[in-house]
Amino acid sequence: MLRMGSKIGELLSKKELNFEHLCNKTVALDAYNILYQFLSIIRQPDGTPLKDKNGNITSHLSGLFYRTINLMEKGIKPVFVFDGNPPELKLETVKKRKKTREESRKEWKKAKKEGRIKEAYKKATMSARLSSEMVEESIKLLEAMGIPSVQAPSEGEAQAAYMVKKEDAWAVGSQDYDALLFGSPRLLRNLTITGRRKLPNKEKYVKIVPELYKLEENLKNLEIDLDQLIDISILIGTDYNDGVKGIGPKTAIKVVKRGSEQEDKKRSIVKSIENEVEEPDKWLEEFEQIQKIFKNPNVSDDYVVDWESHNSSEIIGFLCNEKSFSENRVEKGINRLEKAMDDIRTQSRLDSF
Repeated sequence: MLRMGSKIGELLSKKELNFEHLCNKTVALDAYNILYQFLSIIRQPDGTPLKDKNGNITSHLSGLFYRTINLMEKGIKPVFVFDGNPPELKLETVKKRKKTREESRKEWKKAKKEGRIKEAYKKATMSARLSSEMVEESIKLLEAMGIPSVQAPSEGEAQAAYMVKKEDAWAVGSQDYDALLFGSPRLLRNLTITGRRKLPNKEKYVKIVPELYKLEENLKNLEIDLDQLIDISILIGTDYNDGVKGIGPKTAIKVVKRGSEQEDKKRSIVKSIENEVEEPDKWLEEFEQIQKIFKNPNVSDDYVVDWESHNSSEIIGFLCNEKSFSENRVEKGINRLEKAMDDIRTQSRLDSF
């Protein structure tokens, strides 16, 4: 699976949670991030994704239906936040990812043809593509399930972070760390991944549990503020830039802290890395543009976070009649969804007393 977002993870402290800690918590889920997870890992052993009778991919719908129900059975109230138009600076990253996916797809087909099954699966996970039609299908399914979705004007993580800051959600759910850079007080990782993960190039697995990252706690531990964390991220690389060659997380902290002691902070940072960039002035201009994306993101108040009653006939009609899902399995899923929703409503009423 392609890694997205900022590369600050190794700097941050986290707390492992049981799902019980998240009962009756509203989580604003980064929809694109999660759909890419489903498209990457919900595949057959040779890397072939799930498909309907017409050959259309359905891995995203399978993950969205069953794993969302799993979350709700644990008492979590999900809200899916979808990306809008990306900032212009991200377009180059989008192009690079598209090229990587296309190359991985070719390698996957070659490995599958030659019978290299493990290699085929690995390459397949890196070839996942989320189309506009898949996004529309996902929103349609969520609506039928009675689960709210929010359309962000630009970056989904920025919108989700804004919702947490407004206390319309408790945390952002994503595998990326950008929500913290957008100012979310809390980030949850590993919510929609199964209970174990294979270590790269090894026949070993590690247990996966939800991870909670608290923004203020991490800023305090690192002895920096949010602006400095943003600067550190830009130095080591974000969705909007590749970072500075030779600058890792620990060096970036030193550069930014040293810069904060100077009168012209930005110029001080540039001076520290000017031997590593070809055009320092151009680099500084881009640096400031990325700062603005994180500090003043394009977000909207035009959203509603309500959980409605599901529509069984619409779910069955869409998943079973159109997408070739097993009607028996889907009906069992609907029963689980109904019970989970009732339990959440009961818990919400109890918590209100």
